[in-house]
Amino acid sequence: RTRRALPGRAVIRQPQIEQVCGWRIGVAANGPRSFRGNVMGLRESEKVVVRAALRSGWRKRSEPSCKFEEQGMDEITKGPSPLYSIELLSQRAEMYKVLAQLYFRPLSSEQVNALSEQDWKSLAEDGSAAADACNDIYRALRRMNTGTVDDLAADFTAVFYGASTHDGKTAQPYASLFMHDGNQIMGEACSEAYHAFKSECIRVAQGIDMPDDHLSFMFEFMAKLCERAKLCVDASDESEAMRIVSLQRTFLEKQVTPWVNDFLDLALSMVATRFYRGVIKLTGAFLNEEKQLLEEVG
Repeated sequence: RTRRALPGRAVIRQPQIEQVCGWRIGVAANGPRSFRGNVMGLRESEKVVVRAALRSGWRKRSEPSCKFEEQGMDEITKGPSPLYSIELLSQRAEMYKVLAQLYFRPLSSEQVNALSEQDWKSLAEDGSAAADACNDIYRALRRMNTGTVDDLAADFTAVFYGASTHDGKTAQPYASLFMHDGNQIMGEACSEAYHAFKSECIRVAQGIDMPDDHLSFMFEFMAKLCERAKLCVDASDESEAMRIVSLQRTFLEKQVTPWVNDFLDLALSMVATRFYRGVIKLTGAFLNEEKQLLEEVG
C-alpha cells in the first residue's frame, strides 16, 4: 500500500466548512457555548499545494515528532506511529481537501488545467492500489480539448447533482440517501454529521445552502482534524492529538464507511467520462488505506 505526492498545484478556491470559536490547542472541544462569533476560514489561501497522499512509501513508519518522543509517545503507541507524523498528517489533509473539491461542484477550466499538469502517468505506473484510478485520470486529461471542461461539468451535473438516475436512484453524495432508511435528503445522517461538526466547533460555511452530510463536507472535516492534530504534535499536546486521531477513526467508521461504497458503486455505474471514473476509484483506494491506517489507533 503506497501513496505518492502529486507535484505542482491545483486550485481549490472556496472553503466549504469553517471553524467557530471554541477550540484551541490544549483544550478538547466540547462544542462552542454559542454557535456564533468570529469565524476562521478553513484555508488561509485560495491556492494550496496538492501533494495528494499518494507518496511512495507513505505507509512507511516515519520518525515520530521529537517532542512526542520526549513525552513518551513511543511507549504509549508501542513504537513510532505514522499517525503522528507531521508529514503524514499534512499529506492526509491535502488529499482530503482535493477530494472534497472534486465532489463539491463542477471544476473550472483553471482547476482542470491545474490537474492536467500533475504527473498522473508515473502514478499510474507505480503498482499502487490507486494506479488504475490514476491511469484513468491521466488518459482522460491527456486528451483535453476545448470541450473537456463542459463535458466534465455535464457529467458532474448528471451524476452528483442528481439530474440522472439509475434504477430510480440518484448518486448525489449525501449520506442520508444511503444510510438508515435512505432515499431522502436531510435524513438522520444529516443530523449526525451536523452534531459531529458542532462538537468540534465546525460548521458548513455561511452562504453554502447544502445539507451537512455531503461527502465534501465530511472530507473537509477530516482535513481540518488532520490540521489540528498536526498543530498538537508540534505543540507537544499528546493527549489532544491522540483524541483527534481517535475521533477521525470513529467518524470514518460510523459516518462515512457505512454508505460510501454504495455511493461510489452507484456513481461509477453512472458517470460517462473516464476522468470521473478515475476520481471515484481514487476515492475508494484512498478511503481503504485510511481505514487500515486508522485501525492502528486500536
